[in-house]
Amino acid sequence: MTDITVATHSGNFHADDVFSIAALKHIFPSLTLIRTRDLALIAKADLAIDVGGEYDPETGRFDHHQRGGAGERENGIPYSSFGLIWQTYGLEICQGNQEVADSVDAGLVSTIDAIDCGHVEGVAKGISLSQTISMFNPTWQEDSHFDTGFDEAVEFATRVLTRFIASANGGISAKSIVAKAIEDAKDPRVIVLEKFTPWKRTVHALSEEALYMIYPSDSGQWRIQTVPVEPGSFEDRKSLPKPWAGLSDQALQEVTGLDDAMFCHNGLFIAGAESFESTMKMAAMALEYA
Repeated sequence: MTDITVATHSGNFHADDVFSIAALKHIFPSLTLIRTRDLALIAKADLAIDVGGEYDPETGRFDHHQRGGAGERENGIPYSSFGLIWQTYGLEICQGNQEVADSVDAGLVSTIDAIDCGHVEGVAKGISLSQTISMFNPTWQEDSHFDTGFDEAVEFATRVLTRFIASANGGISAKSIVAKAIEDAKDPRVIVLEKFTPWKRTVHALSEEALYMIYPSDSGQWRIQTVPVEPGSFEDRKSLPKPWAGLSDQALQEVTGLDDAMFCHNGLFIAGAESFESTMKMAAMALEYA
């Protein structure tokens, strides 16, 4: 089934129905969308999203507004229409990679579900994707139509979902590379990557000893970066030496004694040199610094 009709509600829209349609377009690119509250039209549609008062994936019904809702995750977050769609089609959208599908669910889908269902516990404060999507609705001062705003929101959500999938896939693919680098490290405190690879989650999962990561930059020079005490933290397990803070080129070369030292961030979490050898020497100095 490729040419399908999908119904969702008309009028004001939210992130769950917008992202549901964006997700479905990954596997049904030529779907016909009907935005309506006419029950007769909804009944004729192949899939009904966020409308119709029924959840039955076998018959293509994906609503969560009925009494009792449509279930919840083990962590207590209820499913909105996006979560219900992702349960059925997420694995296919992620080309059969369950780990990627689970990562997208944890990082994107469940947050949108939580906000839509009013389950705010554990949801980060500040502007959210759900609020961003809501801004595509026309304001009372605008003459534009809800359907036009919905189409624009779906286009935006499609790009966001595509990047979430790519990011999840990249992070998961990097695990084995980083794990091997940890295993091969001559000094467990200094981990060397042959090319930049997302490393923080894997390092925190596998190594309590790692203090510095060494890797090449896109321009060919080398970098040394500190390992934070936990993912997302601005506190490092061991900062770079204080005398390096904010120095670059000759000033840093004089302090370090390395003629190709390039810079050290004022925050003491990253520095660089032209050569791998000098960057490793920077790591050795950093280890010795009290």
